[in-house]
Amino acid sequence: MHIGLACPELSGHMNPMTTLGRELVRRGHRVTVVARPDGEQKAVAAGLGFAAIGAAEFPRGAISAQAKALGGLTARKALVYTVDMMRLAAEVTLRDLPAVCRAIDIEGLLVDQVNPAAGTVAELEGLPFVKVANALALNPDPACPPAVLPWRYRPGPFGRLRNAAGNWFLHRVTAPVRDAINAHRVRHGLDPRISDKAPAFLAEIAQQPAFFDFPRARTDHRLHFTGPWHATGGGDVPFPWERLDGRPLVYASLGTLQNRLVETFTTIAEAVATLDVQLVITLGSPDQDVASIVARCPGNPVVVPVAPQLQLLDRATLAITHAGLNTALESLARGVPMVAIPITNDQPGVARRLEWLGLAEVVLPGRLTASRLRRSVERVLGDPGYRTRARQRAAEIVSLDGVRRAADIVEQAFRTGAPVLA
Repeated sequence: MHIGLACPELSGHMNPMTTLGRELVRRGHRVTVVARPDGEQKAVAAGLGFAAIGAAEFPRGAISAQAKALGGLTARKALVYTVDMMRLAAEVTLRDLPAVCRAIDIEGLLVDQVNPAAGTVAELEGLPFVKVANALALNPDPACPPAVLPWRYRPGPFGRLRNAAGNWFLHRVTAPVRDAINAHRVRHGLDPRISDKAPAFLAEIAQQPAFFDFPRARTDHRLHFTGPWHATGGGDVPFPWERLDGRPLVYASLGTLQNRLVETFTTIAEAVATLDVQLVITLGSPDQDVASIVARCPGNPVVVPVAPQLQLLDRATLAITHAGLNTALESLARGVPMVAIPITNDQPGVARRLEWLGLAEVVLPGRLTASRLRRSVERVLGDPGYRTRARQRAAEIVSLDGVRRAADIVEQAFRTGAPVLA
C-alpha cells in the first residue's frame, strides 16, 4: 500500500512520524512524506519518499527561517505565531495535496493532528486516513486542562469550569486555522464539521503512553495511546566526549524551536555552577554562536550547537528541558528525571504531566531565576524517588513496543476500512 505522511517539517513532528514510516516500510508498504521543501532532508535520511507542496510560498529554507523567528518568542506570542504558521500550512495543504495524492497514487494518509487540513483533503479525495498525535494529544476533555496552558490537574467542579474557560480560549486562538479549513470544506460541498463516518478518520494514534496523561472524563474510542516512537542513532553527531570528567551529568536542552533564548541558557548555567555536577548544554541549532554563549555561562559547562541526545541521556543523572514531548519521553525511556522549563505550545501540558507523575520539578519561564532553578535541581538530585519513578516508567515504556503497536493500528485501519477502537 502507498501511504502518505502529512506532517509539519519541524523535528518534533518529523522525527516520530518518520520513525513510524520506517516501520511501515519494513512491513512492505511504500511510504512518502508530503510536506514543504524543508521536509525533504529528514524524509530522505529516513529512507522514505518525498513529495513537495507549497514550494512557491515556502522555498527551501523558509521553514527554518520561521523556526528561527519562533525561537526567540515565549508564551502567548509564540502560541499566536505557531497558529499563524499552522494557518499558512493549512492553506497550501488544501491547495496542493489533492494533486500530489493523485499524481503518485497515494492510497491512505497519516495526518498529523496539528495539520487537520490534510484530513479534509482525504475526505475530498475519498482516502482513508488515520490521525497522528506526534506532540501531546490535544483532544479536549472536561477533566483536563488544555495542553498549552500551565495548569495543574484539578478534579472537581472548579477545575472543570476552569478547563472549560481554557478550552474556549484555545478554540478562539486557533480560529484562523479552523476558518480556513471550514471555508474550503463548504466550497467543496462538505459539512464544515469533520464527519465521524468513513472515509473520515479511522483511528487516532498518539506516541505518548497511556500513563502519560491526566485522568480523562470522556472516552474517545478511536484514540490509542501507544507509547514513544523513537529511533536509535545520533552517534554520528560530533561531541567532545573527552571533556566529560566523571561527575554526575546534567543535560540541558530547549529543543529545536525555543533555542534562541540566550538568557535561559545562561540562567541554567548559573543555577548549577555551584553544584558538584557537570553541565552539558545543547543549543539545538548548528548556526548558533557557541562562543558568545560560552562567554556568558558561569561554571565552564560543555556547550555544543547540537548534541547526540540519546547517547548523552544514557549517561545523564538529570535533564533540564523545555518539556517538548520527544525529549521528555526520551529521558523517561532512559530513567532520567527532569526539571522542566515549559515555554509554549504543548510544553506546559507535558511539564504538568511530568510533575503529576512525580518525575520532574517545574519552573515556569516567568518565574525563572537561577536560585529558584537551583532549588528545583537540588530537590530532584537529592530525592532518590524521582530516579526510582523514572526507572519504573522506563521499564513500562520498554514493554509497550509503541512503534509496532502504532503500525498495527494503521494496517488494520487501512486493511478493513473500518474504525479501529481502543
